[in-house]
Amino acid sequence: MENIIKSWAEVAPRLVAVAAGRSAADVVVRGGKLVNVQSREILDGWEVAIADGRFAYVGPDATHCIGPDTEVIEAAGRYMIPGLCDGHMHIESGMLTPAEFAAAVIPHGTTTMFTDPHEIANVLGLAGVRMMHDEALMQPVNIYTQMPSCAPSAPGLETTGFEISAEDVAEAMAWPGIIGLGEMMNFPGVVNGDPQMLAEMAATMNAGKTVGGHYASPDKGNAFSAYVAGGAADDHEGTAEADAIARVRLGMKSMMRLGSAWYDVESQITAITEKGLDPRNFILCTDDCHSGTLVNDGHMNRVVRHAIDCGCDPLVALQMATINTATHFGLERELGSIAPGRRADLILTSDIRTLPIEHVIARGKTVARDGKITVECPHYDWPESARKTVNMGKVLGDADFEIKAPEGKNAVTAKVIGVVENQAPTEALTADLPVTDGIVEGAGGVCQIALVERHRATGDVVNGFVSGFGYTGDMAIASTVAHDSHHMIVVGTSRADMALAANRLGEVGGGVTVWQNGKELSLVKLPIAGLMSDSPAAEVAATADEMVAAMAACGCTLNNAYMQHSLLALVVIPALRISDLGLVDVTKFEITELFEDTE
Repeated sequence: MENIIKSWAEVAPRLVAVAAGRSAADVVVRGGKLVNVQSREILDGWEVAIADGRFAYVGPDATHCIGPDTEVIEAAGRYMIPGLCDGHMHIESGMLTPAEFAAAVIPHGTTTMFTDPHEIANVLGLAGVRMMHDEALMQPVNIYTQMPSCAPSAPGLETTGFEISAEDVAEAMAWPGIIGLGEMMNFPGVVNGDPQMLAEMAATMNAGKTVGGHYASPDKGNAFSAYVAGGAADDHEGTAEADAIARVRLGMKSMMRLGSAWYDVESQITAITEKGLDPRNFILCTDDCHSGTLVNDGHMNRVVRHAIDCGCDPLVALQMATINTATHFGLERELGSIAPGRRADLILTSDIRTLPIEHVIARGKTVARDGKITVECPHYDWPESARKTVNMGKVLGDADFEIKAPEGKNAVTAKVIGVVENQAPTEALTADLPVTDGIVEGAGGVCQIALVERHRATGDVVNGFVSGFGYTGDMAIASTVAHDSHHMIVVGTSRADMALAANRLGEVGGGVTVWQNGKELSLVKLPIAGLMSDSPAAEVAATADEMVAAMAACGCTLNNAYMQHSLLALVVIPALRISDLGLVDVTKFEITELFEDTE
């Protein structure tokens, strides 16, 4: 059942009556300091009255709105700030369904999310997107869905479980919870005038909705202008101050992200704090947060705190997580500020800088107090088709992970994917590797990586090399979360452990598993599309913590290394990736040979 708030037009007569004092409010919050993100000021002693899930009166004295049945909440000198908005994120990255994700972030003050379910789109197509959309609408907070644009993310370089067409995009634009088009990752397609990419963007703009961007290229010349001309309205792929400046100069919104592994706020926020650019054109987001981060560290409250710690004015940081986001999506008259008519999404906090989230109101109802959720987040009835998605085609053995050397070679120079801590891009490295009995072996910190096809039961395995994780001894880690095609990614130092790990995920229907010396150290079960669990966030986070500990036991020292693992097949971010079609040079957008001297 949809948890839909009545429109402003529907409830305007009552809002007017409450604000004028002719009718009593449902809720009044008084005795606090109102943070006005419209004017960027703190208004001490202001009060708010709420009716039918929306703000009616906002001003210095709401006494005239209080009746015998009005719930009065004493702010007791605390700050009243708008509910926080996440401008770009993927729910699937939390390993949780929309319901459980909402339950995890509501106590952190997130009351609005703009989500792109392109992970499930790659596995289940339009049907999977609809399932995510429908569960999102059931929640007590605002979860808007962006229709995924790129499945596959880079046509010709990977094979997905399903493909998204321009017709799918046009159909989805009529769904009630669709706010726009998900990140347009195929930026070479846009720049080169690909008819499907332009048709998807046109369908979105014709519907009056927002096109999400993703421009992961250092080229800020003609190609960048061409990409923006196609319609992309925002971008979260910037990693440096110059990236943020280039985006806002061309009319884009610069989305600065702090996720579980993306630390791109500090390097870009100087565009505001030092260069003095207009902060209205900047938005904070998470992009990808796993369940452990949500449970232990927070969500958008964590991002706002971080921005403040980086020298940003607290009121500017709050604007970038509220009104700026709402305005970007055309919703500034609906949410993002504490003002008459808007959805009554409000947080009480005793400190504007450290942001303890003490009381959360969403749509006029208390949804969390002191870190505990106080409402239910309804679940969608996920069908069997969404729970049986790991189709490997066969049981794998050690031989499936052998990398044969070119004929007659005793050593080879191999191309190696180099993981960069806390960043999405990888490095294109090379390594001289030994050959034993015709098989190339990893050495000197270089591990094997394999992509196991899991959508069409082909039995195919593509092998390569990766470095940067620090693994030692005999081990393997396998995951069916592998952005964006979501085949299975296996990284290891032992082919026997790699086979055991891959087969284990085939057995349980998806997830993440870590093996060492022939024994399983940890297992995170993700039965829905091989991406998500419908168990509570705390339970998933506990198994995820075990996974992180198991990775460390295998020698891994990287911060949030699992996020890096899950992106090794993301063939739209430079420099080197792996797909079911081979090793991909993302600087050239072409398949490349594994060994240097064979091209």
